[in-house]
Amino acid sequence: MAGKFEVYEDKAGKFRFRLKASNGQVVAVGEDYETKAAAIAGTEAVQRAADGATVVDLTD
Repeated sequence: MAGKFEVYEDKAGKFRFRLKASNGQVVAVGEDYETKAAAIAGTEAVQRAADGATVVDLTD
């Protein structure tokens, strides 16, 4: 099973998303959004940005 994005409403009434791996572990969390539609758009932006993304090591 592939990972999945979950969109949810936090205790403050803001919408957020989290990316869960196939084992259920949370691997990324988005910022807060005013609307559910904006949170969903945030997941789509992450998907587009991650496609072909490279890893940059900034520890050197």
